[in-house]
Amino acid sequence: MHQVHGPSSGLYAITPADWPAQKLLAAVDEALTAGLRRLQYRAKPQPDESVARQLLARCRRAGAQLIINDDVVLAARIGADGVHVGRDDGDLAAIRRQAGDGLIVGASCYNDLERARRLAQAGADELAFGSVHASPTKPDAVHCPLDVLTQARELGRPVIAIGGIVVGNAAAVISAGADWLAVGSALFSAADIGATTRQFQELFASS
Repeated sequence: MHQVHGPSSGLYAITPADWPAQKLLAAVDEALTAGLRRLQYRAKPQPDESVARQLLARCRRAGAQLIINDDVVLAARIGADGVHVGRDDGDLAAIRRQAGDGLIVGASCYNDLERARRLAQAGADELAFGSVHASPTKPDAVHCPLDVLTQARELGRPVIAIGGIVVGNAAAVISAGADWLAVGSALFSAADIGATTRQFQELFASS
């Protein structure tokens, strides 16, 4: 298993998939200035290497981690901190081999503890569960009850919760067992991205 260095819990911001580069970079700057320690670059249909490198430079200056969604080759090439893969992104053991020891590998488990157990055995460093609440980004996502997060802690990997998490419901998700709160629209569409970042981070300080 990869030895994860750096922060081990907190707000885990996920970029909107379709924002133009300048708007995205400006929003990320606000979050990093406010203390964000981890960012996942998610872009559809695929990530832009030059944007990824600009995000990485910003994260390095701020002491934050950059995770690339889906693309292990890009993550390794630019020297990102990790990659996050879902159900359709290939065989996890093969991705683990491609990632080597240098990258954190996070994997989506949805609401399936058996899948999580298999992925942990295949080399996943972190296990993501969701949707813990209805998600505006993925309205068709499976629902993951909070007690699944609690049970997932027994697998001995950091637990990421995703889906419909806002400042008002986040404390219950943390107390159920989430190490990381993966948040997209609730952060990036907030009126004040910096203030929202701080509100999420404060929940971890007080939990």
